Amino acid sequence: MNGFKTILVAAGLAFAGTAIAQEAAPAAPVSAPVAAQPGTPATTGPDSESAATATAAEAASPADPTLNADGSPRLTPTDGIGQPVDRSIGIQPQATDLGDDAKWFHNVILVPVITVICLFVLALLVWVMIRYRRAANPVPSKTSHNTMIEIVWTAAPVIILALIAIPSIRLLAAQYEPAPANAITLKAIGNQWYWSYEYPDHGGISITANMLKEQSEVEAGQRFRTDADGPRLLATDNRIVLPVGVPIRLITTANDVIHSWAMPAFWIKMDAIPGRLNETSFTIREPGLYFGQCSELCGSRHAYMPIAVEAVSPEVFAQWIRAKGGAMPGQGAAPAAQVPTGSAGSIPTEPGADAGDDTTAPDNATGPTVDATTQAPTTTQAASGNAGGLGNVDQ
Repeated sequence: MNGFKTILVAAGLAFAGTAIAQEAAPAAPVSAPVAAQPGTPATTGPDSESAATATAAEAASPADPTLNADGSPRLTPTDGIGQPVDRSIGIQPQATDLGDDAKWFHNVILVPVITVICLFVLALLVWVMIRYRRAANPVPSKTSHNTMIEIVWTAAPVIILALIAIPSIRLLAAQYEPAPANAITLKAIGNQWYWSYEYPDHGGISITANMLKEQSEVEAGQRFRTDADGPRLLATDNRIVLPVGVPIRLITTANDVIHSWAMPAFWIKMDAIPGRLNETSFTIREPGLYFGQCSELCGSRHAYMPIAVEAVSPEVFAQWIRAKGGAMPGQGAAPAAQVPTGSAGSIPTEPGADAGDDTTAPDNATGPTVDATTQAPTTTQAASGNAGGLGNVDQ
């Protein structure tokens, strides 16, 4: 009997030990990941999908043809072209046919006529002072009327004005000829104290342009004006790009007070009036960089509203439009990977692109469109956010 109990106890202990050993055994080791072989696609995941999306966006968005790889402007100013020249006298070289006509009218008709009239009047004054001075004419004449003199000094100014009016009216009419059907529309919107622009024919691209300050006027790390940007007080953080040889329809308006979009090299000066659209047209003949300013007293920082226009070939203009997220007329909307720079919260396609500006939005009357190109305070945002562009009434 004792032997039988001993056998049962031994069997029970053996069975219990086996169960405990199985519970205490470690889990089977996880097989090590197999290294990816060359040419084998990586495992799909959130990170890989984001990288693929970014790569697709880069491929769909062409580079801005007006900028170098480091973001600096590719086209630099040319001395004496599209900008004022120190100690110069006369009208700037014109880049439009209308400007050439106006320059000819000024130099060939107005200046000679004014010169002749001034010399004639000066000669009359000198002759009267000598001929009718007291020593030479002690007894003054009492003549009160002379019919011939009355006719001459009345008819002569009328004839002169009539002769000037003929080319003048022709020039004035040419300035306001309706733009042709193939014209590119540029909408310039004046604000205190900066300009915003829209390209309604190209996907509603919107750009804000502020004056660039000098290096001594900005904090360390902020963007400042260089010689490549343009002359002092005329360089902007964003240039307006227009094609040469293509009619341009310029529409001006304003969000606050009356401004004036003036470009001397184009012979354009168009008032921008709140609640009203003014229109003119022109065609740029020569590629280059041209500068202008607001020419209507609009407040304390009126002198700090420059205009910079970069005239390029139509091919470069089309590439610039695509880089900004727009599309040429008839080519459909921009690819989905591109977000138009005029959309709120858009992804910038390149340094210098800006957030949109909607002239119908009441918020624009209280401040500028925020430059969405950079979020860091040490780049374009800081330059665009200078006091000359943010409408600070206390500056």
